[in-house]
Amino acid sequence: MSDFLHIENLTAGYNDAVVLNNLSLRVERGESLAILGRNGVGKTTLLETLMGNTTVKQGRIHWLGEDITRLRPAERARRGIGWVPQEREVFPSLTVRENLEVIARGTHWTLDRVYDLFPRLRERAGNYGGQLSGGEQQMLAIGRALMTNPQLLLLDEPMEGLAPIIVEELSAAVRRMCAEEGLTAIIVEQHPVLALSMSKNAIVLERGVVTYSGSSGELAGDAERLAQLLGVGQKRAAG
Repeated sequence: MSDFLHIENLTAGYNDAVVLNNLSLRVERGESLAILGRNGVGKTTLLETLMGNTTVKQGRIHWLGEDITRLRPAERARRGIGWVPQEREVFPSLTVRENLEVIARGTHWTLDRVYDLFPRLRERAGNYGGQLSGGEQQMLAIGRALMTNPQLLLLDEPMEGLAPIIVEELSAAVRRMCAEEGLTAIIVEQHPVLALSMSKNAIVLERGVVTYSGSSGELAGDAERLAQLLGVGQKRAAG
Protein backbone atom coordinates (compact mmCIF):
# COMPACT_ATOMS: atom_id res chain seq x y z
CA MET A 1 0.00 0.00 0.00
CA SER A 2 1.17 3.51 -0.78
CA ASP A 3 2.09 5.36 2.41
CA PHE A 4 0.74 8.60 0.97
CA LEU A 5 -2.75 8.48 -0.61
CA HIS A 6 -4.54 5.30 -1.59
CA ILE A 7 -8.19 5.27 -2.67
CA GLU A 8 -9.58 1.75 -2.66
CA ASN A 9 -12.82 0.62 -4.36
CA LEU A 10 -14.54 3.89 -3.53
CA THR A 11 -18.23 4.41 -4.24
CA ALA A 12 -19.49 7.86 -3.20
CA GLY A 13 -21.87 10.67 -4.05
CA TYR A 14 -24.47 12.93 -2.50
CA ASN A 15 -27.12 11.35 -0.29
CA ASP A 16 -28.61 8.55 -2.44
CA ALA A 17 -27.00 9.67 -5.71
CA VAL A 18 -23.87 7.70 -6.67
CA VAL A 19 -21.23 9.63 -8.65
CA LEU A 20 -18.02 7.68 -8.09
CA ASN A 21 -18.31 3.97 -8.73
CA ASN A 22 -15.79 1.52 -7.30
CA LEU A 23 -12.90 3.91 -8.00
CA SER A 24 -9.32 3.03 -7.06
CA LEU A 25 -6.34 5.37 -7.24
CA ARG A 26 -2.88 5.84 -5.78
CA VAL A 27 -1.09 9.17 -5.49
CA GLU A 28 2.55 9.23 -4.45
CA ARG A 29 4.31 11.91 -2.44
CA GLY A 30 5.55 14.70 -4.74
CA GLU A 31 3.20 13.76 -7.57
CA SER A 32 1.09 16.29 -9.42
CA LEU A 33 -2.06 14.74 -10.86
CA ALA A 34 -4.60 16.21 -13.29
CA ILE A 35 -8.15 14.86 -13.26
CA LEU A 36 -9.80 15.13 -16.64
CA GLY A 37 -13.22 14.21 -17.97
CA ARG A 38 -16.43 15.55 -19.37
CA ASN A 39 -18.98 17.48 -17.36
CA GLY A 40 -20.62 15.49 -14.57
CA VAL A 41 -18.25 12.50 -14.54
CA GLY A 42 -17.16 12.99 -10.93
CA LYS A 43 -14.04 15.17 -11.01
CA THR A 44 -15.14 17.67 -8.37
CA THR A 45 -16.90 14.89 -6.46
CA LEU A 46 -13.58 13.09 -6.12
CA LEU A 47 -12.00 16.16 -4.51
CA GLU A 48 -15.06 16.69 -2.32
CA THR A 49 -14.85 13.06 -1.22
CA LEU A 50 -11.18 13.41 -0.31
CA MET A 51 -12.18 16.36 1.88
CA GLY A 52 -15.07 14.46 3.48
CA ASN A 53 -17.93 16.42 1.92
CA THR A 54 -19.81 13.54 0.28
CA THR A 55 -21.57 10.32 1.27
CA VAL A 56 -19.29 7.29 1.01
CA LYS A 57 -21.21 4.11 0.24
CA GLN A 58 -18.26 1.73 0.23
CA GLY A 59 -14.49 1.63 -0.09
CA ARG A 60 -11.64 3.25 1.81
CA ILE A 61 -9.42 6.33 1.71
CA HIS A 62 -5.99 5.71 3.21
CA TRP A 63 -3.90 8.80 3.97
CA LEU A 64 -0.35 8.45 5.33
CA GLY A 65 -1.19 4.92 6.39
CA GLU A 66 -4.40 5.90 8.22
CA ASP A 67 -7.96 5.12 7.19
CA ILE A 68 -9.62 8.57 7.01
CA THR A 69 -12.79 7.47 5.22
CA ARG A 70 -15.07 8.59 8.06
CA LEU A 71 -13.10 11.57 9.34
CA ARG A 72 -14.70 15.02 9.31
CA PRO A 73 -13.29 17.64 6.89
CA ALA A 74 -11.62 19.62 9.68
CA GLU A 75 -9.75 16.51 10.84
CA ARG A 76 -8.51 15.86 7.30
CA ALA A 77 -7.27 19.43 7.07
CA ARG A 78 -5.40 19.00 10.35
CA ARG A 79 -3.75 15.91 8.90
CA GLY A 80 -2.34 17.89 5.99
CA ILE A 81 -4.91 17.97 3.18
CA GLY A 82 -5.36 21.47 1.78
CA TRP A 83 -8.42 22.52 -0.21
CA VAL A 84 -8.92 25.33 -2.72
CA PRO A 85 -12.64 25.22 -3.60
CA GLN A 86 -14.05 26.41 -6.87
CA GLU A 87 -15.89 29.23 -5.04
CA ARG A 88 -12.58 30.52 -3.51
CA GLU A 89 -14.36 31.52 -0.27
CA VAL A 90 -11.94 34.25 0.83
CA PHE A 91 -12.99 36.34 3.82
CA PRO A 92 -14.24 39.61 2.26
CA SER A 93 -14.04 41.68 5.44
CA LEU A 94 -10.44 40.70 6.27
CA THR A 95 -7.33 42.11 4.62
CA VAL A 96 -5.15 39.93 2.43
CA ARG A 97 -2.65 39.59 5.26
CA GLU A 98 -5.37 38.74 7.77
CA ASN A 99 -6.83 36.14 5.39
CA LEU A 100 -3.44 34.46 5.31
CA GLU A 101 -2.55 34.79 8.97
CA VAL A 102 -5.89 33.69 10.40
CA ILE A 103 -5.41 30.15 9.10
CA ALA A 104 -1.60 29.88 9.40
CA ARG A 105 -0.25 26.63 10.78
CA GLY A 106 3.29 25.30 10.70
CA THR A 107 6.52 26.85 9.52
CA HIS A 108 7.23 25.90 5.88
CA TRP A 109 4.75 28.23 4.18
CA THR A 110 5.12 31.68 5.70
CA LEU A 111 3.76 35.06 4.63
CA ASP A 112 7.01 35.84 2.82
CA ARG A 113 6.99 32.53 0.92
CA VAL A 114 3.39 33.08 -0.18
CA TYR A 115 4.20 36.67 -1.17
CA ASP A 116 7.20 35.42 -3.17
CA LEU A 117 4.91 33.01 -5.01
CA PHE A 118 2.24 35.68 -5.55
CA PRO A 119 3.85 39.18 -5.58
CA ARG A 120 0.41 40.72 -6.21
CA LEU A 121 -0.64 39.64 -2.72
CA ARG A 122 2.28 41.50 -1.17
CA GLU A 123 1.20 44.63 -3.06
CA ARG A 124 -2.40 44.15 -1.89
CA ALA A 125 -1.62 43.03 1.67
CA GLY A 126 -3.68 45.84 3.23
CA ASN A 127 -6.68 45.50 0.91
CA TYR A 128 -9.80 43.62 1.97
CA GLY A 129 -10.65 40.31 0.34
CA GLY A 130 -13.78 41.80 -1.12
CA GLN A 131 -11.77 44.48 -2.91
CA LEU A 132 -9.70 42.02 -4.93
CA SER A 133 -10.20 41.02 -8.54
CA GLY A 134 -11.19 37.43 -9.34
CA GLY A 135 -7.61 36.51 -10.16
CA GLU A 136 -6.28 38.07 -6.97
CA GLN A 137 -8.93 36.25 -4.94
CA GLN A 138 -7.80 32.98 -6.50
CA MET A 139 -4.20 33.74 -5.59
CA LEU A 140 -5.36 34.50 -2.06
CA ALA A 141 -7.37 31.25 -1.89
CA ILE A 142 -4.32 29.24 -2.93
CA GLY A 143 -2.03 31.20 -0.62
CA ARG A 144 -4.41 30.70 2.29
CA ALA A 145 -4.46 26.94 1.69
CA LEU A 146 -0.66 26.91 1.59
CA MET A 147 -0.53 28.69 4.97
CA THR A 148 -1.99 25.54 6.52
CA ASN A 149 1.23 23.81 5.38
CA PRO A 150 -0.52 20.98 3.53
CA GLN A 151 1.16 17.82 2.33
CA LEU A 152 -1.51 17.48 -0.36
CA LEU A 153 -3.23 20.39 -2.13
CA LEU A 154 -6.57 19.92 -3.91
CA LEU A 155 -7.31 22.53 -6.60
CA ASP A 156 -10.83 22.64 -8.04
CA GLU A 157 -10.90 24.53 -11.35
CA PRO A 158 -8.47 27.24 -10.21
CA MET A 159 -8.46 29.04 -13.59
CA GLU A 160 -12.22 29.30 -14.08
CA GLY A 161 -13.36 32.70 -15.38
CA LEU A 162 -9.93 34.32 -15.27
CA ALA A 163 -8.24 36.46 -17.91
CA PRO A 164 -5.51 34.73 -19.97
CA ILE A 165 -2.70 36.77 -18.41
CA ILE A 166 -3.84 35.75 -14.92
CA VAL A 167 -4.20 32.12 -16.01
CA GLU A 168 -0.58 32.22 -17.20
CA GLU A 169 0.57 33.69 -13.88
CA LEU A 170 -1.41 31.23 -11.77
CA SER A 171 -0.45 28.16 -13.78
CA ALA A 172 3.22 29.13 -13.49
CA ALA A 173 2.78 29.39 -9.72
CA VAL A 174 1.18 25.94 -9.56
CA ARG A 175 4.04 24.44 -11.58
CA ARG A 176 6.52 26.14 -9.27
CA MET A 177 4.78 24.79 -6.16
CA CYS A 178 5.01 21.27 -7.51
CA ALA A 179 8.43 21.36 -9.18
CA GLU A 180 10.42 23.52 -6.77
CA GLU A 181 8.58 23.02 -3.49
CA GLY A 182 7.80 19.33 -4.03
CA LEU A 183 4.16 19.83 -3.09
CA THR A 184 1.76 17.04 -4.01
CA ALA A 185 -1.25 18.39 -5.88
CA ILE A 186 -4.44 17.06 -7.46
CA ILE A 187 -5.85 19.46 -10.04
CA VAL A 188 -9.29 19.60 -11.61
CA GLU A 189 -9.24 22.03 -14.53
CA GLN A 190 -11.75 22.39 -17.36
CA HIS A 191 -9.07 23.11 -19.99
CA PRO A 192 -7.34 19.75 -20.48
CA VAL A 193 -4.19 21.03 -22.21
CA LEU A 194 -3.65 23.54 -19.40
CA ALA A 195 -4.28 20.87 -16.76
CA LEU A 196 -1.76 18.56 -18.41
CA SER A 197 0.84 21.35 -18.52
CA MET A 198 0.59 21.73 -14.72
CA SER A 199 0.91 18.05 -13.85
CA LYS A 200 3.21 15.05 -14.16
CA ASN A 201 0.43 12.50 -14.43
CA ALA A 202 -3.24 12.42 -15.34
CA ILE A 203 -6.35 10.32 -15.05
CA VAL A 204 -9.52 10.52 -17.10
CA LEU A 205 -12.85 9.80 -15.45
CA GLU A 206 -15.92 8.47 -17.22
CA ARG A 207 -19.12 7.71 -15.29
CA GLY A 208 -17.23 7.75 -12.03
CA VAL A 209 -14.49 5.29 -13.00
CA VAL A 210 -10.91 5.75 -14.23
CA THR A 211 -10.59 5.10 -17.99
CA TYR A 212 -7.03 6.41 -18.40
CA SER A 213 -4.04 6.70 -16.11
CA GLY A 214 -0.63 7.78 -17.33
CA SER A 215 1.84 10.51 -18.13
CA SER A 216 0.48 14.02 -18.70
CA GLY A 217 3.19 14.73 -21.23
CA GLU A 218 2.36 11.68 -23.30
CA LEU A 219 -1.37 12.44 -23.28
CA ALA A 220 -0.79 16.10 -24.15
CA GLY A 221 1.29 14.99 -27.13
CA ASP A 222 -1.46 12.73 -28.49
CA ALA A 223 -4.27 15.11 -29.47
CA GLU A 224 -6.31 12.37 -31.12
CA ARG A 225 -6.31 10.15 -28.07
CA LEU A 226 -7.04 13.08 -25.78
CA ALA A 227 -10.05 14.06 -27.86
CA GLN A 228 -11.23 10.45 -27.94
CA LEU A 229 -10.94 10.03 -24.17
CA LEU A 230 -12.78 13.25 -23.45
CA GLY A 231 -15.36 12.83 -26.19
CA VAL A 232 -14.88 16.44 -27.30
CA GLY A 233 -12.45 18.56 -29.26
CA GLN A 234 -8.97 18.79 -27.83
CA LYS A 235 -9.28 22.50 -26.97
CA ARG A 236 -11.71 22.27 -24.08
CA ALA A 237 -13.49 19.84 -21.81
CA ALA A 238 -15.89 21.34 -19.32
CA GLY A 239 -15.96 19.88 -15.84
